[in-house]
Amino acid sequence: MAEDVKELLRAVPLFAGFSDKDLERVAEVAKEVHHADGELIVEEDNSGIGFHLIVSGEAQASTGGHAVNTMGPGDYFGEMSLVDGKPRSASVTARGDLVTIAIPAWNFNQLLDDHPQMMRAMLVAMSARIRRLTPG
Repeated sequence: MAEDVKELLRAVPLFAGFSDKDLERVAEVAKEVHHADGELIVEEDNSGIGFHLIVSGEAQASTGGHAVNTMGPGDYFGEMSLVDGKPRSASVTARGDLVTIAIPAWNFNQLLDDHPQMMRAMLVAMSARIRRLTPG
């Protein structure tokens, strides 16, 4: 399982530049989670306890009950709440069978401390999301 997770992580830009050893450490703290169609994975305005990377399937992000984004393999969510400690900015629901790799907050924050390049990659991804949601 850890080797499979390591290879999935390797393909994600967020983990670009990680050595094999670093990816192994991430894989050791990550857990594969299966979500059923319609399952609410995270809820808007609630605290965040983890980061999720989509391995297979799709998830729908919504704010105020309105769909704002559909995510698929390689996409991730939950990082904003972990970074700023604020409640979730969106709800995320499984659309069909969904598999994610989940990393608990305490492990995720240590990753950011140990790998500043990961924070830069996250900032680029978050900026892209904001640009997609902002008219003009």
